[in-house]
Amino acid sequence: MPMTMELPLHRNTPMPSVHDIMEQAKKHDVKLVRLQFVDLHGQPKNMSIHVMQLEKALNNEIMLDGSSIAGFRTIETSDMYFYPDLSTFKVLPWIEGNRRVARLICDIYNPDGTPFEGCPRNNLKRVLKMVEDQGYVYNVGPELEFFLFKKLPDGTITMETHDAAGYYDLGPDDMAEVVRSEIVDTLERLGFEMEADHHEVSPGQHEIDFKYADALRTADNVTTVKIITRLIAAQHGLHATFMPKPMFGINGSGMHVNQSLGNKNGDNVFASETEKFKLSQEALWFIGGILKHVRGITAISNPLVNSYKRLVPGYEAPVYVAWSPSNRSALLRVPAKRGKSTRIELRSPDPAANPYLAFAAMVMAGLDGIKHKIDPPAPADVNIYKLSPEERVSMGIPALPGSLYEALEEFKKSDIARAALGEHIYEEFVKTKQREWDEFRINVSPWETERYLSKY
Repeated sequence: MPMTMELPLHRNTPMPSVHDIMEQAKKHDVKLVRLQFVDLHGQPKNMSIHVMQLEKALNNEIMLDGSSIAGFRTIETSDMYFYPDLSTFKVLPWIEGNRRVARLICDIYNPDGTPFEGCPRNNLKRVLKMVEDQGYVYNVGPELEFFLFKKLPDGTITMETHDAAGYYDLGPDDMAEVVRSEIVDTLERLGFEMEADHHEVSPGQHEIDFKYADALRTADNVTTVKIITRLIAAQHGLHATFMPKPMFGINGSGMHVNQSLGNKNGDNVFASETEKFKLSQEALWFIGGILKHVRGITAISNPLVNSYKRLVPGYEAPVYVAWSPSNRSALLRVPAKRGKSTRIELRSPDPAANPYLAFAAMVMAGLDGIKHKIDPPAPADVNIYKLSPEERVSMGIPALPGSLYEALEEFKKSDIARAALGEHIYEEFVKTKQREWDEFRINVSPWETERYLSKY
């Protein structure tokens, strides 16, 4: 689904004060406040505090045990602090029991008052400071796809999709119109500017699109959309999953990432009325950087064993490293709109990715292209899926990694991946994903027993 990018690229929102937030909490009779953050894998976490503790939280005085969070600290150095981002205070548009609840998105800090380098949000802020120092603003608009599966009365998740509809179908075939409407309405009440929602290609598959923003705010928004989607689905007796490929034989779920660079004057750096493709030289170099480094950062944008069940030919997912001004078989394409809407769309990431890490890796790859003036190869204007292996080799079109193991091997060779994550997250990521691959590698699957048990 195309994302519009026609508002000014850099918008300054006044930061509320501690007093402002305390007054809002009082006005709305808030009883509980959720201090929200994400772990290494992008999984949302939170601590709920009584509103009487809100002022302490706003003054960065609430602690957490970092040893209990994936990729954070050991038990010997576990004391850490919540540092709420005051601009993220939201009163949630529902009542829990008889209590009104608010949320604050937090960064995690060390006891000495320094940002914890293993906090994915801190890490993205570190990378975006580098972007800002180079005179840019990094804007991102993702397209989130997900599946809805039925649940049994006892809460067991089934593999029965909620409907059998297809792309852009209407009700009654699209049975989730009401569910998506409630998700969209809830997000709008939280301040989102929504763009579109529709049924996707596969049975039970859906997409919800919201307005682009700077990368930090967008990463926050991706996390919020996942929380709200699963919450609303559960209220309808359904399970919403952002697993990339939950079922064999149908399309998987992607998270196409539209991205552009703005400057401090609000201009779109990628736009050009005079150059080829109406793309600036910076845009072409950014594309060149993404294509050069994409194999090394694929473990970040596609972080699960299951991610590579989606990245196969035949199901509309990109597999081959090429770009095009329009061709959807290419890994990276440039949607048709130009001017302030000029952007590139990376089509390989999936919604299991930690958005804070994925956006950091993408912009680092793109900026390396600008720094080293990496020209992209000639655009691919043919259906790449129909090319023979020999034709792809002759055109210089490599494939993405075919498994998490291959992606990790590329990741470990990538200086850009290491720089994008920082040493702490890089080391924890490698350990965690290597362990995931090893567990998968030695597991005996139902496919194996069905295929071999009776024959051998």
